[in-house]
Order: sequence, then C-alpha cells, then structure tokens
Amino acid sequence: MSNKRVLIFSIAYEPFVGGAEVAVKEITNRIFDMEFDMVTMRFNKSHPKFEKVGNINVYRVGNNASYLNKILFVPRAILFAWRKKYDFYWCIMTYMLFPAILALRAPYILTLQDGDSVEHVFHRWFILPFRPLLSWGFKHAVKVQAISTFLAKLSKRSDTIVIPNGVNLERFLNPKSRILNPDNVVLITTSRLVEKNAVGDIIEALKYLPENISLKVLGIGPLESKLKYHSRILNLESKINFLGHIPHYDIPKYLYEADIFVRPSLSEGFGNSFIEAMAAGLPVIATPVGGIVDFLRDGETGLFCEVKNPKSIAEQVQRLIVDEPLRKKIVENAGKMVEEKYDWDLIAKEMKTQIFDKV
Repeated sequence: MSNKRVLIFSIAYEPFVGGAEVAVKEITNRIFDMEFDMVTMRFNKSHPKFEKVGNINVYRVGNNASYLNKILFVPRAILFAWRKKYDFYWCIMTYMLFPAILALRAPYILTLQDGDSVEHVFHRWFILPFRPLLSWGFKHAVKVQAISTFLAKLSKRSDTIVIPNGVNLERFLNPKSRILNPDNVVLITTSRLVEKNAVGDIIEALKYLPENISLKVLGIGPLESKLKYHSRILNLESKINFLGHIPHYDIPKYLYEADIFVRPSLSEGFGNSFIEAMAAGLPVIATPVGGIVDFLRDGETGLFCEVKNPKSIAEQVQRLIVDEPLRKKIVENAGKMVEEKYDWDLIAKEMKTQIFDKV
C-alpha cells in the first residue's frame, strides 16, 4: 500500500515561525509513512521557491509580502494543487479553506490554530463577501481539529477533535533549576509584537516594579517601533531589551536565563510560548483568555493577571518573587503537566490516529 500524499495549505512557513508553523513541523517530523507537500507564500525574493524542511517539500509562490500577493496566494495555491494528485488537503487555519474548497480535487481537513476567535475571523470586512463560501467549507471539512476547547466550541461543530499544540521536551527542558535572585529579576516574553499579545502592558507594569527588575522581549512585529517609543517615554529603556527575531531553535537558552515568563494576551487560540516556558522551568503569568485556560490553573500551574491591567501584572510578579514555596510549586506542577500531556511525540501520534488515518 502506497503512502498517503498530503498537500498542506499554509499562508506562512519557515523562516517565519509562530505556533502554527512549529506545530506543522513538529508533527510532520514524527510521521514517516506519509508524503507531505506544502504550498505557502514567498514573502521575500531571497527565500527559495523550493526546499525540503524536515519531512515537508515546501513550495513558495509569489515574491513579496504585499497585500496583493496575499490575495493572489489563493489562485496560485489552487493552480499548484492541480499539478499533482493528493489523498487529502490539510488547511492550517481558517483562511486556508479557500484554496482547498476551490481546488475541488481532494477531501480536506482543517486545523484551527487561529489566535483570534473564529467569530472574529468570519467578521473581518474583507471576508464578509466570501463568508457563505467559508461557512460552507467549514461545514464540509472531513475532519476539524482545534488546538483548544475554546476554539472547538467556537467551531460550532460537535465532532471537532481537540488536539493541542505541544513542546519539544528534548530541546526545552532545562537541565538545571534556576535560582531566582531577588536583586536581579529578569522577566521575559516571546511574542509577535501585535496588539493581541499586549506587550505594552508588560512595559507599563515595569512602572510599578523595583529598578532591579528588567524585561527581555523576543519577537518582531508591526508594533515594534511604537513599543520602543513607549519605553523611551516612560524612561524604561535601560530596563527593556528588545532582542528582535530569535530563531525558534535558540529560544530555550534565553528562557533558561530568565526568571518569570509574562504574556498578558487579549486573545489566544492556545499559546505555544506558555508551554515552552513551563518546560524550561519558568513560572508563567498570563490572562484567563481563549485556550490558555486549558493548561493554566491559577496558583497551580501559573498565575492569572487581569486583562489590560499592568498593575495586576506587577502584583503577580511581586508575588512570585517573595513567595518561594508558591513559585516552586507552580514550576513543579507545570513541568509535570507539560511532560505528561504536551510532548510532541504524543501530539503527533494523536494527529495520526485520530485525524490523518481517518481521511
């Protein structure tokens, strides 16, 4: 029996890496009896039109990141899908339903990785004219997988299967337990610098914290200049280190050097960064939104702060610094939970048996 051939539709892939891209790579790297092709956008002429990334043959179409090229991606992806025969398509996030529906050549599965809610996705102005088509495609997917119970409920399909994202334990587990020095506390966030990740609220929180507490920001995004300007206005430049784009492979060493992970998200489909920080032995401060509540139990596996409340962030940071027993309990509980439930080996096996083998 020949291996199944799968075409993955994804708007972005390496070198641009977020939670969805990490998930696709980690899952496919653990499945050896299937053949994976991917069609994705070519955001820069320096990026190769084709390369093998792990177990995926990655084909990039277009030549820049313009809005026009994002629109043209759908017809280009459809033309690519017509070149070969595939057993099924795998759509990474809701927008990728469009090429799968219109290609009309194979059944398709949908993975809900959207950081914004499905309702928000469906109500964006440029989607409204195509909403009936998107709704039809959503209903007729052979399988729908969501990375959190939050997204599963919003899918409005009773047969949606929840399989979360995970973490590469071999890479992220910290071989040493870091001892927090209250005289030099390092906060860290690994976030795209966009509105929903609320990095500005962490910067604001530093106003309420002692001088010996600093922040490292790993990530790039459209708000980078605005956030740097904001830190200057607040006279916090010396306490904040914007490190820019850090390859995903290198993130663990930065986590090992920090003391507390903070991301006060406004919305979150799941949040790989939280799980990675937990694996690295950091206590996590987050907001009780979206998929975060699947893995963060307040006072047990992390601490909740209030949404859009920098002072609440500062209070929880102080709490972790002064309450060593609480901090140690959170780190231990979170680490155990990640090892038992969020190992990519387990996630890939679930995807294979519950999704791919059923198509």
